[in-house]
This record gives sequence, structure tokens and C-alpha cells, in this order.
Amino acid sequence: MESPSSWRTIGGGIEENILAILDASEARDSQDAIDDRIAFLDAVRAASIVPESERPPTYKMCEAVFQILRVGKSLELIMASFQLLNELDKRYPRVYSSNSDKSKSSSNAPPELVVVKEAWSPFFPGSGTCSSEREVAGKNSGGPLDSSSFQLLIQDLAEANRKANFQTLDTKSLGSMLLFQYLVNVLEGDILPRNSVHEETMNWTLLRESLLNMLLGSRKLNYKGLVRDCLAIMCGLSQIQSAFSNNKIYPENSVAKPPDNCDTAVAIALPEIGKKTCIAMQKLLILIMELDIVKKKAEMQGYTTRADGVRLLFLIY
Repeated sequence: MESPSSWRTIGGGIEENILAILDASEARDSQDAIDDRIAFLDAVRAASIVPESERPPTYKMCEAVFQILRVGKSLELIMASFQLLNELDKRYPRVYSSNSDKSKSSSNAPPELVVVKEAWSPFFPGSGTCSSEREVAGKNSGGPLDSSSFQLLIQDLAEANRKANFQTLDTKSLGSMLLFQYLVNVLEGDILPRNSVHEETMNWTLLRESLLNMLLGSRKLNYKGLVRDCLAIMCGLSQIQSAFSNNKIYPENSVAKPPDNCDTAVAIALPEIGKKTCIAMQKLLILIMELDIVKKKAEMQGYTTRADGVRLLFLIY
């Protein structure tokens, strides 16, 4: 695990050279532009992921990779950026327990939560009471998301799955699924170390400041609608998975075959991406339930305040 100070080690010159690869393709929408963006992702990986490298990417580099995931039109680009973002998060966690760094921790020392404040995040900081400028950035430019943008993503996935129509799923749909998977990974990576330290210290503030708690506590988020849409998506994806498994989409073939107007790459990727999206939905609901259990205990012990809000707990549903 890299130390927090290592987040400042990539120099401006390296950043400029890597971002220049991306800048050269901004005005184009062709195979050459896709190749340039792939080269950019490879350059970020070479600078930050290769074994001998100990230089995390800069804020702008992470932002650019995330933008490719959000607005990319090529499945190859979307999947490559998705994989890179997850690799970066694993190599350079934003939040972790001091006990996880065995070289610096003592077996008798109480665990502490380490938050890398200068690290880039796909979510806007704060409780979600964002300005109109943040809303525009979250919905249109491929920038970080606030609570309303996060819910809009889930609503779009629910709408696509309600159609239960194999032919309507395209690269954008799969991109939204991968984006959701990544965001859930970020939420999980943020809350698990917080929960681990909370179990030792009983400090509810650690979980109050988690990304998940701030998202759910936002006035911009319809909590009941979010839970309903998550369940609907899981049902829709399960139906698609069943159709593939039982060859019901195109029974005349032993393997489900897409129609002529369907992207072959999308058809091949859909079963696996759909399955993992369903798992991510389950993971999100489990994280919410676990957070609500801890919050309920904190309320009973008098650790919560008015700042924690009055959100209806998922356990009541």
C-alpha cells in the first residue's frame, strides 16, 4: 500500500506528456481517436501500475480516465478504463485502516482511519447539496457524480432493463452497467475500512462521513425509488441471464445469436457484464443494510445527532 505522501510524486512534466496523448484526439471521433485514448490509458498504467512504479496518477489523469468510462463510445475503451480505475483504486486506496499497513502498525496500537484527502474521487465531496454547476458537471461532462446523478444512473439502468429487450441494449447500456459497478466498488472501498475501525473504536463519525452515508442522506436522492429501481434491475438482469442460459432469445441456435442490427461485441459482453451488475446491485443493498444496522445501534447508544438525518432505514422495507 502506498503512503499518502506518494500521491504527490508524479511531476507536472509527466502529467503533461500523458495528457497530451488524450488532447490530440479530443476533436476526433474515429478509430484513430480510440487508438489514442487506448494509448493514454496504457501510459497511465505504465506510469502508475507497473511493478517498479510508485507514482499514483494525478487528479487530472484520474479525471480523464473516468471521463472515458462515462462518455466513451467504444466498448473497448469503456472496459479498458473500467479495469484501469479499479486497478488504481486497489493500488492507491483513498481510505484504509492503519492496521492494514503492517510495516507501520503495532499489534497493540489502536487502529486509525487514514483518509487521503488529496486523492481524486468519482463523487463530489459533501452530503450532496450541490450547486447547479456541480449538477451540470455530474450529468453532462463525464465529471464526478453527486447524489442526484447517481440516482439518475440507476434510473436509466432500471428503464433499460424494464424493456427486457435484448435488441435495445447497446454500448451505452453496458457502459452504464460498468460505471455503476465501479461506483459501487468505490463505495465499498470507502466504507469497509471505516466499518473496521468503527468496530474497534465505536466512533460513529467515521461512518457518518462515509460516501455511502452522505449519498443516502442527501435531500436530492429519493431513497425509496433507489431501492425499488435496484430490485427492478436485479429482476430484469436475471431474466436476461435466464434467457441466455436457456437459449430462449434465439432458440434456433445452440448459442444465443444477436440480430443483424445488434453490436456483436455487446452481445458477447452482455451476459458477463449483466451478471456482475446484478452482483453489484446486491452488494449495494447489503452495504446499505449493514450501514443501517450500525446506525440503529449508534442511535440506541446515543451517538447520533440531528446531523444524521431521519432517513427511513432499509431494514423497514
